[in-house]
Order: sequence, then structure tokens, then C-alpha cells
Amino acid sequence: MLAEIRQRETGSPPDKWSLSAPRPYCIETAVPRLRRMPHASNIVYCDGPDSPHAFDIVPIQPRKGSLDAMCPLCKGRGQWNTEIDLVSLRCKRTACDRCHGAGWVETGSDPVGLPDIEISPEGYPRWTLRFEPADEVTLIDPEKPGLSQT
Repeated sequence: MLAEIRQRETGSPPDKWSLSAPRPYCIETAVPRLRRMPHASNIVYCDGPDSPHAFDIVPIQPRKGSLDAMCPLCKGRGQWNTEIDLVSLRCKRTACDRCHGAGWVETGSDPVGLPDIEISPEGYPRWTLRFEPADEVTLIDPEKPGLSQT
């Protein structure tokens, strides 16, 4: 079938390989291009965690380890929507700078371990655990979601 289509398009007879070995189906030559169907959308942009649709379809994170209380900024979710389509529910999210995406914070004086990347002595990146004081609070910059100010 593919050999016949190729012969019709190019005007040349099919080569020996197209008849003897099965080839994958070629969408470009056999069928017209598929076009995307337009769909309705209602995109809402959220300025921060105080926006009305900031926590739509964002689940509460399970408590892990020794973190004590729900984050007061993201209310235990660890992230919020910066952009959400209310029709298809597709969204773009940003992580909370207060709890670093965990949804829970340390209320005591224990340091909090965060995953980080460092350069090894050989010059290659590697994963490590960085400890940060629990009382260090970062502020959210509403103009640049996901970026923090110190």
C-alpha cells in the first residue's frame, strides 16, 4: 500500500525494499495532516495564594518527617496555581517559598533539610541535602511568582 502511494506521489516505480520489507505507516504521505480542534477555554491568572482560584485542584500534601504545622501561606498544599483554565482544568503552578513545596513547616528551632544540587570536586553536579534554619522566612514577590526575596 505504501509503495502504491509513493509511486502515485513521485511518479517513479517503487524500489525493491518497499515491497519486500514491511515499513512503518507514514502519516505524512498516506493521510492528510490532522488539525487540532479548537476548544473552549476560560484562563484565569492568579496573582498569589490569596487569589480565588489559586488552590483549585491542588491537593493537601501529606505530612512528612518532623515538620510540625501546615504552612500558613499555602495552607498545606505546597504550591498554588499561577494560571488555570477553568474549562479543561489545565494549570501552571508555582512552589511555595515558605515551605519549599512540602506544605508543612517547622515550628521549633530544628533545621529543615532541603534537596539541593552542588558541584562535586570532579566538577559534576550531584544531589545533596542542604539544611536551612527553621526561623528563616522568605517573602513572596507577587510580580515574579516562584522567586523569593530575602
